[in-house]
Amino acid sequence: MQHEYLIGIDVGSSSTKTVVTDKYGHILASATEAYGILRPHSVWAEQWPDVWENAARNTIRRSVRISGVPAENIKGICISGLYGGSGIPLDENMMPVRPCIIWMDRRSEEICTRLQRDIDVDKLFSITENGIDSYFGYSKILWIKENEPEKWKRIKLFMTPNQYIVYRFTGEIAIDRTSAGNLGGLFDVERNDWSDEMLNTFGIPRSMMPQRILDPSDIVGYLSSEVATDLMLASGTPVCAGCIDCLASTLSAGAVRIGQGVAVLATSLNWGLLHSSKPTNPKYISMPYITNDKNVRYTYGGISSAGALTKWFSEKFAPDSLISENSMPLSFADLEKAAYSIPVGSEGLLILPYFMGERSPIWDSKARGALLGLTVVHTAAHIYRALLESIGYALRHVMEDYGSASAQSLPCRIVGGGSSCKLWVQILSDITGETMECMTTGVEAPIGDAFLAGIATGMFSDFNEIQKWTESYSVFCPDWQNHDMYSKYYDIYKHLYGSIQEDMHALSDLGITLD
Repeated sequence: MQHEYLIGIDVGSSSTKTVVTDKYGHILASATEAYGILRPHSVWAEQWPDVWENAARNTIRRSVRISGVPAENIKGICISGLYGGSGIPLDENMMPVRPCIIWMDRRSEEICTRLQRDIDVDKLFSITENGIDSYFGYSKILWIKENEPEKWKRIKLFMTPNQYIVYRFTGEIAIDRTSAGNLGGLFDVERNDWSDEMLNTFGIPRSMMPQRILDPSDIVGYLSSEVATDLMLASGTPVCAGCIDCLASTLSAGAVRIGQGVAVLATSLNWGLLHSSKPTNPKYISMPYITNDKNVRYTYGGISSAGALTKWFSEKFAPDSLISENSMPLSFADLEKAAYSIPVGSEGLLILPYFMGERSPIWDSKARGALLGLTVVHTAAHIYRALLESIGYALRHVMEDYGSASAQSLPCRIVGGGSSCKLWVQILSDITGETMECMTTGVEAPIGDAFLAGIATGMFSDFNEIQKWTESYSVFCPDWQNHDMYSKYYDIYKHLYGSIQEDMHALSDLGITLD
């Protein structure tokens, strides 16, 4: 009997990862390629799409080579992608006009302030199930329109990062409905189509949006012979629509039931719930979910900085302040070990993790990071642990502000690269008081992608079959003594932001002026 295999690719903010799996979810091979983010100004964040495409091609080739799987046995491919903000602006020849303004970019804040005043915000929310913030892609599209008129004239189409790569692989133009919904401001969720009313309100031509709107598990097209040869795959291999990366991660955790909560701990942190009711809280982000039931939504709160902070610390400070025996920069495992020896609360240290502004629940693009409580006794290990704890406070804030609907009998499943840090997962459990189920067998977005490829190609008939891929996990229960101590820090955490918000904004303005 011929063995069948799948390929899942996740194009993330800081790296692209590809896996080759069998039909049981076992990973035969994987490859990762890292890259940087362009930051022309302090609150800007851009990327050229060729970086993503090259990383996807390179990791696919390496994974296929390592796996040794015959090309004809690979039955399907699925690509998820970071929330690409504006999307990639393309000209009539499908060439990028400028870099893609990605999700963490905050340059459209003034536009959002004006929109809050000038448009019917309730109407916007009723149609798109999302509010107004510089996080959303439509505000970034408006920034291009207002600030780069010559480039705007050349733009014919905006494409998400994953769908751009799908186009480059298959020649087909489309968008999945999760990505369309996550643009915010432009997509009518209940009608599953672009909202002409909102497009007209913003002066964005409908033609700039992909007209083919698909389910994530729909097949978009097939690998061209040229691309297939380059990737060491078979010409005509099916490629499915894919989705936003946080949803692929959520699926990889086995989340297909209403009421299931999932935290995705990666560059940023997303926590959300699956539900079938129309969202009511505009401070949270909603989008259609991956499954084929169009009534199911994923509503979540997004924390802008999570893994980005541990990466920042390891790159900027750890090589100088925590020197290993052979004078080499410390690994994340070394940093975790150092932080493990520090008591709960980092002995009086508290960090606000707003290093890139903040999304839920405060929605403040001028929020900035803060470190309070330093003494001459504190070490770099104290600061590193305080960074881990700060994400726990932010997660608790998001969960509590969501309301009573977040109180679930089901444990919160946690996925993403940060979930490999067991100390961090335990800290999150202790601070929030939630039991965390941490998947132990390579569960990240590419696994969800591979499963979607299996749905698309008929290898699986039901989304519930993902449960067979997620039977292995570790359970982290709250230490209630630690929880009580963290609750005291958490009260200070919430109070601190309001106390220094005005000064924080003033510093933010000074920083932008100096760029």
